[in-house]
Amino acid sequence: MDRETPRSGATLHDVAREAGVSLATASRAINGSTRKVNDEYRRRVLDAAARLDYSPNLSAQAVARGATMTVALLVADIADPYFSGIAAGVVREADHEGLIVTMAATGRDAARELELVRTLRGQRPRVMILAGSRHTADREPALADELAAFEANGGRVAFVGGHDLPFRTVLVENADGADALARTLAGIGYRRFAAIAGDTGLTTSDDRLAGFGAGLAASGLALDPGRIVRSDFTRDGGYDGMRQLISAGLDDIDLVFAVNDVMAVGALSALREAGFEPGRDVAVAGFDDIPTVRDVTPTLTTVRIPLDEVGRRALRRALDGDAPDAAGAVPTEVVLRASTPPIIGH
Repeated sequence: MDRETPRSGATLHDVAREAGVSLATASRAINGSTRKVNDEYRRRVLDAAARLDYSPNLSAQAVARGATMTVALLVADIADPYFSGIAAGVVREADHEGLIVTMAATGRDAARELELVRTLRGQRPRVMILAGSRHTADREPALADELAAFEANGGRVAFVGGHDLPFRTVLVENADGADALARTLAGIGYRRFAAIAGDTGLTTSDDRLAGFGAGLAASGLALDPGRIVRSDFTRDGGYDGMRQLISAGLDDIDLVFAVNDVMAVGALSALREAGFEPGRDVAVAGFDDIPTVRDVTPTLTTVRIPLDEVGRRALRRALDGDAPDAAGAVPTEVVLRASTPPIIGH
């Protein structure tokens, strides 16, 4: 059986015969070979393929081209709306480029991420996009070697978020966004702060925490290191972090900053469970502006990241690193909601 036989039953031989060209010419015209095909021959081949309802075997194309028409997207947590928002942007941009997206989750495990990259290399995607905060030194030399080998064979790589690896990157204004949030909260009367952050060394968490501290300092305030709780970068991590703050006492805390929205949602749950009314007894702010936080009670003050644009820009950066609309950090915006009402008398 012809390995290029599609479901319609027509083969590449049929297309070549219908177009009046050689099999090699038909193959180059349809499979996108780097060897140029005469425009007239290409038109005849494509017209014949349309008449015969011929669709080429994508696996055979991958062998011919050295890459499939897929984009491999690696995220830390598929269930996290932050990553689903980025994935939606990648998918929309991929549709525009005629590419198909496959996705895998690393679980924020550097060893798993490395293994996934090794496996994906064998599947020959056109592009690999790695999204998700990483610890500053986690297996980076080995990961860099794998990705460099992938690019040496014609693949393209892009990262979302800060790192020290020599690949195209889409940066988000994490520190600047948190700085702006702190200044805004100070401006509406907040003076006593605590924070729930991820583990030390987790780049996104560290950048946001540092930016928040800088914004407070610029406002003549400070974040007491004793009021910073480290926990998992998840909803449950936020819940556990807030439970720790509640156990230590909230009497001298006006506002708790959670370094991402899913942690903030967990923090809100912990407050309600302990008998506190979020927004009235203790204010809470997050970061990301995932859709969920517009529907929780109270609605959550946060820093908005245009996640769809982050995903779109990541794919554009991978395909064309010089694209002017893909350069520069993605801007953020402070969004004040009911979880941080202005302090009366300010």
